[in-house]
This record gives sequence, C-alpha cells and structure tokens, in this order.
Amino acid sequence: MRSLIKLVYFSRHAESLTDDYRKKFGGKNGNRRNYPILGGRLHFVKFETSKLNECLDFISSKQLHRGGVDSPIWQGNPSTDKIVIKATGGGAFKYADIFRERLGVSLEKEDEMGSLIAGANFLLRAIRHEAFTHMDGQKEFVQIDQNDLFPYLLVNIGSGVSIIKVDGFGKFQRVSGTNVGGGTYWGLGRLLTKCKSFDELLELSQKGDNSQLDMLVGDIYGGLEYSKIGLSASTIASSFGKTISENKELSDYRPEDISLSLLRMISYNIGQISHLNALRYGLKKIFFGGFFIRGHAYTMDTISFAVHFWSKGEAQAMFLRHEGFLGAVGAFMSYEKHGLDDLRAHQLVERFPMGAPYVGGKIHGPPLGNLNEKISWMEKFVQKGTAITAPVLMAPPGTTGMGGFERPSARGNILRSDASAALNVGVLHLVPTLEVFPLLRDPKIYEPNTIDLSHSELEYWFTVLSEHLPDLVDKAVASESGTNDAKRRGDAFARAFSAHLARLMEEPAAYGKFGLADLLELRE
Repeated sequence: MRSLIKLVYFSRHAESLTDDYRKKFGGKNGNRRNYPILGGRLHFVKFETSKLNECLDFISSKQLHRGGVDSPIWQGNPSTDKIVIKATGGGAFKYADIFRERLGVSLEKEDEMGSLIAGANFLLRAIRHEAFTHMDGQKEFVQIDQNDLFPYLLVNIGSGVSIIKVDGFGKFQRVSGTNVGGGTYWGLGRLLTKCKSFDELLELSQKGDNSQLDMLVGDIYGGLEYSKIGLSASTIASSFGKTISENKELSDYRPEDISLSLLRMISYNIGQISHLNALRYGLKKIFFGGFFIRGHAYTMDTISFAVHFWSKGEAQAMFLRHEGFLGAVGAFMSYEKHGLDDLRAHQLVERFPMGAPYVGGKIHGPPLGNLNEKISWMEKFVQKGTAITAPVLMAPPGTTGMGGFERPSARGNILRSDASAALNVGVLHLVPTLEVFPLLRDPKIYEPNTIDLSHSELEYWFTVLSEHLPDLVDKAVASESGTNDAKRRGDAFARAFSAHLARLMEEPAAYGKFGLADLLELRE
C-alpha cells in the first residue's frame, strides 16, 4: 500500500542568503521564539517507492541532507555532527540503511501518528482553502476558522483505518479503527481481478457497474423503494449479494464491476464507522486522509455519501489538498527550529511551477538548477508528446448503489483519479513580513477574489486570456529586442501557461479555490 515516498523540504529565497539570516523574529510579542526568519519556500514532492534511487539522487543533487533548517551549514559554520533527516512511516525503518550508505545520513524516526496530526493541524491553520467537500463529483472548498478548529476527527485510511480524535496541538487519541481498509481493497481486488497495481484497480472501478454484483433494495422489492424506512431502490442491501443466487464463476464477472463493488463496500463501511465515532464524541468535523483516498473522485464521493446518509445530513466528510503529505509535514515540523508555528495563513502564498500541469507533483529526471534548464525540460517534455494531465469531465451525478449514482456510460465521461492528476499542490512561499490590512472588518472571512473561476465567468476569462496570450508573448519578446533567447523563453512561457489554462478549464479546483486574481498572479 505504501507505494509513494513523500518529501517536504525548505529552500531559502536567493535574496535571503545574505546577512538577512542573522535577523530574528521580533515584534511586540515577547513570546516569539528567537529563530531565523523563514523567508523561503516549502516544497512538496513525491516519488514511487520503486524509484527510491531517483529520490536519493534528488536529495543529493540539491544537497538537502546538508542544508536543513537545523544544519549548522545554514549559519555558515562547519559541523562534525552526524547529519539527520526526519522521517516517519514504515519506510523510515525499511530504508534507513540505504540512506546511510548512499547519503551518509541517519533517518531519525518520528512517531507516525503524532506526525500525521501535527501536519494536519499546520495545514488546516496555515492554508486558507486546504479542506474541501466532494459530493456528486463537485468540490467545494471550506473555510476553517482557526479559532474553532478543535476538536475534530481525522480518519486515516491506509492499509487499515485509524480514527483519531484531535483536541488540540499535541492532544490526540486514537479512539477507533478497523482492519478493513485500503489493504483489504487492494488485496481482494488483486486476487479477484488480477490487477498489478493499486492505481490500475482504481481505474477499473471507474468503468464498473456494481449493480451487477450487489443486491439492491430494488432487487428485493421488485424495483421499488422501501420508502417507509427511507431506502431508495438503488440502496445497496448486500454487497456482492447477487453472486449468491447466480450460477456463475468468477470469470463470468467483469473485473470493472468487481472493483467498483469492492470500493463501495469498503468506503461505505469506513464512512459509517467514522460517523458513529463522530456521533459518540459529539463531533461535526470529520477529515479523511491516507493512501486509500489519493484524491480519487469516486472514493471521495462514496465516503461523503455514507457520512451524509448515516448522519441524515448533519455531518459532512471533508478532505485535504495535501492529505498525502500530512506525515511528511509533521516530521518536518519536528525540527527544533522550523519556525512555522509563528507564521499565519496570510504569510503563506501558494504558487504553481511551470511544469505542474504536466507532472502533478512527481519528479521526472534530475532537479532543475536554473531557468535555462527549466525551458529545456519544457521543450523536451512537450516534444515527447506527453499528455497534459488534465482530467476529463465526470458523468452527470446519479451510480447504482447506496448513493444513487448513475453508472458511467464510457471511460471518456469519467473523472480520472486525482492520484495521477487532479489536486496538484504548489510551492508554499513563506513571507513573514506580510501583514493583514488593519482596516478589514473580519480578516477571517475576507475573500480577495471577487471573481470565482468555478462559476459562469470561468469560460469567458479563460477565452480572454488565451486570445491575448500571443500578443502578450510578442510584446515580451520585443521588449528584449527579439533575441533568440527571448523567443525561446516566450515560447516556453506560452506552452506552460496554456497548459495551466487547459488544466484549470477541465478541473477548476485543481489548484485549490482559484479566482481571477490568482490566475493573473500565476501568469506573472
């Protein structure tokens, strides 16, 4: 199940690598910690575990193991101390020897659950639109009040499921869980469908019809609903129930239908258990994360419906844009001098690099050192014919099963898994000098974007920006006397920005809650 390595690292702005690092957090608050100003960037990258060597090469090329926030090198002082990288999860134990042999570093193991909670707490407080709901294929971002964050329930779905009640910073308790989780889906799916990977199994589910295997309420009552107790005809009465009475072998069933039936069975079960625990502790906020979700639209829809169904609409499932990085962020924050606790949401700006629409956060090849290398990468990437990772549109809401969703008619009408594309995460720029405008009536609810690209204005503005792109490039190239280098950079910009537009046109929520102001800043 744990097939991805998540890496979170910090880099300082070039202009900060001078005497500025000697400045300290100051201000009127005498309780502020005396740590260096963290003016820089927080990066989120991922590697497949099978490509561990690429991860090690990446760390080595960027010298990340020698320039962490605790490193004496940061202060310009040599050190004979052993170099330590914070790590969490099973890989921290499994690959410790390889890191020591290749990089000469020790992996300092951080508590997995503690890191998970620390990462979630930071992201929910620091990023304005980190949380979102997902119902009927629609993402809606949720503004979390920092003063009303706790308590909440975090449901982490990996191989199994852990349900954690979070009461505050460093205050949490595992209150429940189940052994029926992502490992169950992957294990049974592998046996029943012969799929070779977890993503392949998820892809199959998008083309499935679970009513071919699941016994629905309508199957029991002659196609009718059981309205007296509030059960629609499409409600699942028994997962895989139809296979009992049919004289069929495994080979007679489509792998796609098996995968979807499994996905619904496990997701509904997790959703119900989560709701019961929220009910037990009187909690309204339930956040879901973990490898099993991976931004997969059907999975999120199914969990959301289960929570809504069992709570009778009183609770809702919420998901996190950075859910795959919770543990890595928490491990990073275990560094003694990270300074992130001193930052607030208005001091963090998320920006998306030129290659974001193509790679979705995964690393392809060695790290890029300068603009020329980035442009060369863009040219090669496009020339190879790599498709832009924009998802295709989802079918209208409605599939057989508990949620009453319509069965997908064809692969082309399905929202692809966000595991490969949809919810990209950018680079967090940390700017401690940014302050809230003092005359705002309520900074917590202030929304600077007056035009929300998730509504009717989207197509208009995308058309305007696309039509004006050639003129913009011509003017930019002319401003540098039309040199070959300027033309090359202009072409790379046009390709990158066009890719961003295509990505956002297909999935407006791909980069979070994105308004026109954000899009114009992205262009700049």
